[in-house]
Amino acid sequence: MTVMPSLCRAVLAAAFVSVPVLAFAQSTPAPAAAPAAPSAAAPVSPAIRAAEARVAQRIKQLHSQLRITSAEETQWNAFADVMRDNARDMDEAAAKRADGLPTMNAVDDLKSYEELAEDHVDHLQKLIPAFQALYDAMSPQQKETADRLFRGRAEAHAAAAHER
Repeated sequence: MTVMPSLCRAVLAAAFVSVPVLAFAQSTPAPAAAPAAPSAAAPVSPAIRAAEARVAQRIKQLHSQLRITSAEETQWNAFADVMRDNARDMDEAAAKRADGLPTMNAVDDLKSYEELAEDHVDHLQKLIPAFQALYDAMSPQQKETADRLFRGRAEAHAAAAHER
């Protein structure tokens, strides 16, 4: 078995399973979280700020759509924290890749994409347990809503990919 087929399977599995979750993660904010102060050594780019705002908005939207109760806030906060961390990491990884693209040859480009795919899988491995804990605490109605929301986003992404 070669690395490429197993990588392709991992990327495809991650894409089909996680697109809705990462979309939630990369566009949802935490209701009570204060933005971190940028350090003098590493200024935050406007693109990163915009991505953080999208994530914060998505977190807020999902919190409302799922009707998270006070009893579920602990699980919700853990899930939202993982979403924010994952989104920040992926934004940084994508920016790093984009910065290097002008000097990459075709093999380097594929390797950098492989690194992104591996990061994606790593982030899913952190996100799934956090969401599982939240999902387990939800009422049947909330679970139905979550299933519908996630399935709808996955179907929309699949349809968009099919149109390309």
